[in-house]
Amino acid sequence: MFKLDIEQENLSEKELEYLEKAFKNCARRIILATTLAGSGHPGGSLSSLSMLLIIYGIAKIDPKNPRAEDRDRVVISQGHISPGVYSVLCEYGFFPEEPFLMEFRRANSAFAGHVEQTVPGIEWNTGNLGQGLSAACGMAMAIKLKGFKNKVFCLMGDGEQQKGQVIEARRWAVKFGLNNLIVLIDYNKLQIGGNIAEVMPQRIKEEILATSWNLIEIDGHNFSEIFKALKRVLKGKVENPNNPTAILAHTVMGKGISFMENDPKWHGMALPENLAKEALKELGFDPSELDILKERRKSWNVCFPHQPHDPLVVEIEIPEPTIYPSEIKIDCRSAYGNSLLKLAEKNNLPGKPPKILGLTCDLESSVKMGAFKKHSPYAFFESGIQEHHTASVAGALSKEGFLVFFSTFGVFAINEVYNQIRINTLNKTALKIVSTHLGADVGEDGPTHHCIEYLGLLFNLYDFNIYIPADPNQTDHIIRYIAQKEGNIFVGMGRSKVPIITKEDGTPYFDENYQFIPGKADWIRKGTKGVIITYGTMCQYALSAWEILKTKEIDITLLNIASIKPLPEEDLLKVSELKNILVVEDHLVETGLGNKIACFFALKNKNVKIKLLGLKKPLSSGNPKELFKLAGLDPESIAKNMEELINE
Repeated sequence: MFKLDIEQENLSEKELEYLEKAFKNCARRIILATTLAGSGHPGGSLSSLSMLLIIYGIAKIDPKNPRAEDRDRVVISQGHISPGVYSVLCEYGFFPEEPFLMEFRRANSAFAGHVEQTVPGIEWNTGNLGQGLSAACGMAMAIKLKGFKNKVFCLMGDGEQQKGQVIEARRWAVKFGLNNLIVLIDYNKLQIGGNIAEVMPQRIKEEILATSWNLIEIDGHNFSEIFKALKRVLKGKVENPNNPTAILAHTVMGKGISFMENDPKWHGMALPENLAKEALKELGFDPSELDILKERRKSWNVCFPHQPHDPLVVEIEIPEPTIYPSEIKIDCRSAYGNSLLKLAEKNNLPGKPPKILGLTCDLESSVKMGAFKKHSPYAFFESGIQEHHTASVAGALSKEGFLVFFSTFGVFAINEVYNQIRINTLNKTALKIVSTHLGADVGEDGPTHHCIEYLGLLFNLYDFNIYIPADPNQTDHIIRYIAQKEGNIFVGMGRSKVPIITKEDGTPYFDENYQFIPGKADWIRKGTKGVIITYGTMCQYALSAWEILKTKEIDITLLNIASIKPLPEEDLLKVSELKNILVVEDHLVETGLGNKIACFFALKNKNVKIKLLGLKKPLSSGNPKELFKLAGLDPESIAKNMEELINE
């Protein structure tokens, strides 16, 4: 692979000659790939091309081992310039040219329309602008925590500087001293809608300086200027060597093809065949090549192997369970905080890189991460009121061999950052989101803070498991369980203090002998005339309803489903034999667990009587017990509905 020597004063004539030739080779691939596919983004690919050639020429990445842990990272935040990125990776030997040109943008191809980690040399799936810098921050922080000296290069577009998350990431990078992070901005001053100053005026240079970054301005098509700017940063010869650096590179959209230059039309549109041939001719290549490749592509089968990009495994030592006695009444979030501390005490050891990281957004005390912070201050990241960035940076960190907990309120952990979580799943992260303050149980904070639609959103994330504990003891069991499991997991809980769920003899149900198993429900009580199915905060209310019914000699089952996803199908099939099924939840009834269970029974052709109790609309501010009574979720209402269902 061609590499540039950062120790030299400037690029040699031989290197400049190589780069000029490489530019034309890559420009040819950009035109061919997009025109053959009939879509793509050639304009920005060409304006970024000179920078891409220098970045990958400097970065310490081995094409034969592109996932080596001690590598430099290159994050392409504006993922639509994939034709340019793939072309450069091809130039540097990461893969052959032919599969790229034949498979670009085809179904099941590794060479997607926006960059994906299925291609060697790609670090993060991007396309939703503004998130790449946050991912780069996560990688840069991971490198520092491990004690490596590697760098993270992040290439960004100028239009995406309009995104608020970019500002969040800049501030975070400065706070945590990410001087191993280098951002290059393709400043071609054009976006889909035209001139960036007209679409949304901003002062990019001044904004970067205002967030305390180092700034270097260059001609983004001058190989020597790009090289010298990167060398200056890598050698620490910037105004503040402890801070990250942004290189503002003035470029031209469609650079290298005369009729494409400075025309925003080519931002997101491939050249038609006649113009593609004109472009190839202008670059010095035979235009007839397009016809030859077009015919070959018709019979080409997609075959390039997808690059594996699973998260690094982290070995966690699990502490003994904490069992809260039946006479105590605390909130599940405090149990979470206690479990997190015990995990840190076992795994974040003095003199060694931490294994467990915690992130929150100005809610340390509310989500009970204070004890973790005190024990492991170097592993705790207070991100301020910057949820979008925090969700993304936490996801990136979770791929780097750390057990990462991201905790905040439900409306921030899910509703506000849904797209960031969605992009995390596409990047195969292993994030543990532990969200407090779910449902109307949040009470007096009112409907803006009542997260009552979280399951409806989370069900759409195909790789997220969802666990909702019923009390502090089950919380402890679940937190210890997820600490040793791979993949993305959501754990949610309410705000209020709750009683310990007990067996009929008064001892804790979730005791030291209890084992949390995904896809299994908890048979809190067993009866024959029907079943109340519930989870989370509502378990205590349902248990009180069970006691009311017991005084009337109405014998029912109480089933707690802490494993919302995977659904406990075998348990549900068993309770379907009881026929009378009442689902109770602190959630919008149309999109909650009850709806999911009703669909399950329908698909299994189970003939049951089922009634769903939940929230029909947002509630007001107020004491949770009063709100639940207004919504018909108090014990008396639950018992009445169960009795009516049985007697129908």
